[in-house]
Amino acid sequence: TKRFGAVTAVRDLSLEIGDREFVTLLGPSGCGKTTLLRLIAGFMTPDAGSIRVGARTLSTPTAVVPPERRGMGMVFQNYAVWPHKTVYQNVAFGLEVRKVSRGDAQARVARVLELVNLAGLEGRYPSELSGGQQQRVALARSLVVEPDILLLDEPLSNLDAKLRERMRWELKELQRRTGITFVYVTHDQSEAMALSDRIAVMHGGEIMQLGAPRLVYTRPANRTVADFMGLVNLLPAQVVTFAGDDSMVAVGGEHPIAVALPPGTVAGQTVQVAVRPESVRLIPSSAAGTPGVVPGKIAEVTFLGNIIDCYVTLDDGTRIRAQVDSGRVLEVGQAVGVEFDSRQASVFSA
Repeated sequence: TKRFGAVTAVRDLSLEIGDREFVTLLGPSGCGKTTLLRLIAGFMTPDAGSIRVGARTLSTPTAVVPPERRGMGMVFQNYAVWPHKTVYQNVAFGLEVRKVSRGDAQARVARVLELVNLAGLEGRYPSELSGGQQQRVALARSLVVEPDILLLDEPLSNLDAKLRERMRWELKELQRRTGITFVYVTHDQSEAMALSDRIAVMHGGEIMQLGAPRLVYTRPANRTVADFMGLVNLLPAQVVTFAGDDSMVAVGGEHPIAVALPPGTVAGQTVQVAVRPESVRLIPSSAAGTPGVVPGKIAEVTFLGNIIDCYVTLDDGTRIRAQVDSGRVLEVGQAVGVEFDSRQASVFSA
C-alpha cells in the first residue's frame, strides 16, 4: 500500500512475478501503475507491505534498499540521456560509477550496443539520433550494468506509430535474448498484448485481473477490464432462461441470444452482455427473426482499409459497433441481421 495524503495510490496489492517473465502493468492515468513501478525500483517507501526479490527483502515501511543496490535497471518515458555525452559515454556511465576497468567497460559497451542495434554510432550525440535510437541508448545504458530485472515506464509513448510498433518487436526479442525479467508500464492495451507473458490490469490502485493477454482480452474479469482492453459493446439484456453455458438472454428488445451465464443467475435478471466488434456478424436482413439473430439498421459506415467499422441501431435504439471484412458493401440505412458469437461474449451483472 502507498498513500499520498488522503489518496491511496496503491491499495493492498499483491503480485508475484516469475524469473525471466515479461509482465505489464496496464491501466489508465492515475491507476497506480507508475507508483507501483517506482516502489519496485526503490524510489518510494511503501506505507504497508514488503517487496522481495527471491529471499531478499528490498522494501518495508521502515527500510528501503536504495535503487543502485537493487540489481535493477530503469528506462524512463523521456529517455533521460545526457545531451552533452556521446552514445558511448551515456552507456558507459553506470560502469564508471561502479569502477569497472576501462577494458572491461569497452567490451561490455560494445556488446550491449550490438544487442540494441547501435553498433557504429558510439561517437554520436543524442541530437544526432532519431527518437528510436535515443530510446535504444536508454535501454543500452540500463542493460550494460547487467541487471536481473529491467523496469520500463512507458518507454515507447514518445515515438510515432510505426516506430513504436517496430520497437515493440525489438523489446520482445531483446528480452528473449537476455533472459532478463521485464516489468513494463503502459496505458496502451495493444502494446501490452504484443509484449507480455502476463498483463496486470490496474484500476484505482488495485489489480482488476492478472493473466495471459488472450485470457484478459477474451475473458475479462469485470466491466472495467472489458472496457479498457480494446473496443467492446456493453449491451443491456434480460435473462430469459438460465442453463449454464446454454442460457438465453434477450437483447435489442425481445430477441433471445445464447450465452454462458455464471452460477446464481436467475430468470428475469438484468445483465450486460460484453461483446467485441469483431465478434459481431452482419447477415442479410431476411435472416432477422430466426433464433439468435437481432434485426437492425446500419447507422454509420467507416472504411479503414483492412476492415469496415460500422454502427448498427437495434430495434430498441441500442447502438452496437461491428467490424467486418473490407470487401463488404454496406450503406447507411440498410437493414441487416445482427448475430453475436456467443462463445466470445462475457456477461456481467448490471
